Amino acid sequence: MTVKQAVEKRIIELCEERNIAINALANLAGVAPSTFYSMLNEKSQNPGVASIKKLCDGLEISIREFFDSDLFDDLEQEIK
Repeated sequence: MTVKQAVEKRIIELCEERNIAINALANLAGVAPSTFYSMLNEKSQNPGVASIKKLCDGLEISIREFFDSDLFDDLEQEIK
């Protein structure tokens, strides 16, 4: 799994845990829904740390909590 795929799955996982839609998360984070939708599709291959921080602020979690998931264990090497 790539980092991008892990971030995508983690966003979906957190929304499902809290029973909120991506649009609702965008409102909580104070960003356009397209910001998060681009992180969930092929448009953005490199989700920025600033966007992840806004997502975390909207969910009232730390960046550490965002990355505290088994999804981020054993990621593919990005440099080939």
